[in-house]
Amino acid sequence: MPAATLAEAVHQAGWKVIPLDLAGVTDQAGFMDRAAKALDLPEFAGRNWQAFQDACGDIGWGPEVPGRLLVVVGWRDYAKARPEEWESAQQVLESVAGRRQKYDSTLAVVLTLV
Repeated sequence: MPAATLAEAVHQAGWKVIPLDLAGVTDQAGFMDRAAKALDLPEFAGRNWQAFQDACGDIGWGPEVPGRLLVVVGWRDYAKARPEEWESAQQVLESVAGRRQKYDSTLAVVLTLV
């Protein structure tokens, strides 16, 4: 299923679709800046993997929706430039994806191939 079709389907189900464009990002700092902005993380959220994971695990400060779909695009530059960091990013995204939240809201993650 194309990402646009998936995004449309989950949006119709009441989910919030969140694009995360990583085009041009080649390091963890760039990832953290883009992700924090896309997810509208609070200012106090730290800019390291554990802080990112914690913030994503408690997104009750965001809008009340049944779920959020994080659509990650443009990630290949980062994966190529820093494969070990990208592996960490994927592990963190995987750990928060599908986790039931305190406010009964799920975060799902999709990496696009285009």
